[in-house]
Amino acid sequence: MLSQLLVLFGFFSLVLVAVFWINRAVVLFDRLIGDGQTALVFLEFSALGMPKLISTVLPLSTFAAAVYVTNRLNNESELTVVQAAGSSPFRLARPIFVFGMISALMMSVLANVLVPAAQAQLSVRETEITQNVTARLLTEGVFLHPTFGVTFYTGVIAPDGVLRDVFLADRRTPEERVLYTASEAYLVRNGAGTTLIMVDGLAQRLTTKGQRLSTAKFQDFSFNISSLVNKDKSAKTSIRNMSSIELLGNWSAITEQTGSGSGSIAEELHSRFAQSMFCVVAAMIGFATLLLGTFSRFGVWREIVVAFAILIFIDGLRSTFVDAVLTNSVMWPVLYIPLAIGSCVCVAMLGHASNPSWWRTGARL
Repeated sequence: MLSQLLVLFGFFSLVLVAVFWINRAVVLFDRLIGDGQTALVFLEFSALGMPKLISTVLPLSTFAAAVYVTNRLNNESELTVVQAAGSSPFRLARPIFVFGMISALMMSVLANVLVPAAQAQLSVRETEITQNVTARLLTEGVFLHPTFGVTFYTGVIAPDGVLRDVFLADRRTPEERVLYTASEAYLVRNGAGTTLIMVDGLAQRLTTKGQRLSTAKFQDFSFNISSLVNKDKSAKTSIRNMSSIELLGNWSAITEQTGSGSGSIAEELHSRFAQSMFCVVAAMIGFATLLLGTFSRFGVWREIVVAFAILIFIDGLRSTFVDAVLTNSVMWPVLYIPLAIGSCVCVAMLGHASNPSWWRTGARL
């Protein structure tokens, strides 16, 4: 039973990751390629975002595998035979619990180590790409927006690096609008900065107050484009980019480094452990709910819907306790209340499956 659970867990994880990745990859591809980045950068960003994506779908895969295996064993009457041989529902739930613990272990590695490391590297690469002005401007035939209020266009990029038919609109100053057009332009490195040299062009400056337009032709004109990007080369530190071992350190130092309060640190740290243990609850709920179901010509859709509704309810409870922890870090134990509720529900359902007639006996007494 455990081997079937692991095989189907891998299958559902692969399918769900593929579906979620395709949805995100479309947006990521359009943003990176539209800014002039290469396909290798797209693949790098996709790989760095994969741990976060896997951690999102892992509880769903755990729940789906538990439901599918339980339903198949029930349809093939294997559960009926095992129960008739004397195995109790608690005994049958043992492989489900072990499977949930294996899934929780995988989630722990992701949530506490891999996801923070990938997010930290992703922040560094995003900062580097934001500073790479040359790559963002070397895209022909496309109107680019390297920063807010600036639009750049070049019709053709010659093999020798000359930009032809250049258009540059600067709307960063609310009081004026400036348009530059040039037949040719060159990107020149100037120390730590980058300068755009435009040749044989026209500058048009419109003053919004009074609507006055002034034009000037130029033979050559230099435009410093280094100011279009953030000059701070260090990626901003965030508690989401720190491993759990780092979050267990001095919270005062972490607050000075990231600007996050003790409540945010406690919420981030304990949410990772609660998220990992949620995989165990998801597997047990899927199994216990289907074990309570009776034979129906319409299948077990009703039990599956009920199990999924319980799962959503428990997951929704986690968000209701977040504000309390953010306000007061001492309240961190409340983040584990949904897990306790889910465990009690599972035990109650397994107990009812062990003795379905207990309530009738109690009613007669």
